[in-house]
Amino acid sequence: MSTPPAGTTKKRLLSRNDYLAPLPIPTGEKPQDVLNIIWRKNEVFLDVGNYSIGSAVMVLWPGVMLFLSLAYGFRNISPELSTFTLIGGGVITGIPAIFIIQGLFREVPLPVRFNRQRREVCVPRDDGEYWIVPWETVTAAATQQSSVSQAGRATMGLLIIGFENPDPQAREDNKHYSLGFNCGGGTTAMALWECMRSYMEIGPQALPVTNDFEGGREKLRGRNVVWGISCEYLDGIRRYLVAQEVGKALWLVIGAIFLGGPLAMMLQEWKLSPPPDLPYPDIIEWSKPLPPEQWAKRSPELEAAIAEREAELAAQAERELA
Repeated sequence: MSTPPAGTTKKRLLSRNDYLAPLPIPTGEKPQDVLNIIWRKNEVFLDVGNYSIGSAVMVLWPGVMLFLSLAYGFRNISPELSTFTLIGGGVITGIPAIFIIQGLFREVPLPVRFNRQRREVCVPRDDGEYWIVPWETVTAAATQQSSVSQAGRATMGLLIIGFENPDPQAREDNKHYSLGFNCGGGTTAMALWECMRSYMEIGPQALPVTNDFEGGREKLRGRNVVWGISCEYLDGIRRYLVAQEVGKALWLVIGAIFLGGPLAMMLQEWKLSPPPDLPYPDIIEWSKPLPPEQWAKRSPELEAAIAEREAELAAQAERELA
């Protein structure tokens, strides 16, 4: 499946596509794990997952709070309307709530593993199958779609990362696999992609300190999850108030009331502490560190593409300073 070269941008009236790989050249954005997709990180590999029960809760929670508030507000004005609002809201929010509850009792999907020493990616598939894909063949694109209505312009976007089955004899329905991250597209998608690109091309030190579930949340291990999350959330509000950053503290309070922040964090922590590991014996061996002299190297084509892109970014930075 051919894609335009990295660095290509295609714009239309209400859409924009930024092609980021192959080859994986710098985007110019700083790596940011805006969706907490990094589940495990070390010197050998990076595990990236696409499971976020917390985001689903935070999407549903405002609707629950809205219907409860309306039902409470109408209780004295019109008891019948209050009852209708409560029942109607229960039906509207109850169906997605059932799917969320079902998701809590399902196995978390296995992560995609990026091995920087071998410059390969392990892509788990169905029925215990997995692919080993060369890093430089991975495709990535940031897509944005806009719609215009009476309420104004609304923009949505994704980061899409694609993998090709290395088996030339694979069935047609098993040749391609992609991950989609609902991060808004544009520069946000580029920053999310930079987490993987920078890890593979620079190293783990290039990534920001994140809440990865293997290393960043060790303090919650072995403690009651509800109590640990509540204490962490309240401690965050306290720290902002002590630092006289009232705005940030207020955002945490709003997040707790209107977005269900603590509940979302608790459920996410419950499902991903610890995150699932790849159970395949061959991949366990594949994930072990190699002597530095055995590390895979960049291809000459990628070396040239990165050098050219870095020169472009440097020239762009000089123009902006001038």
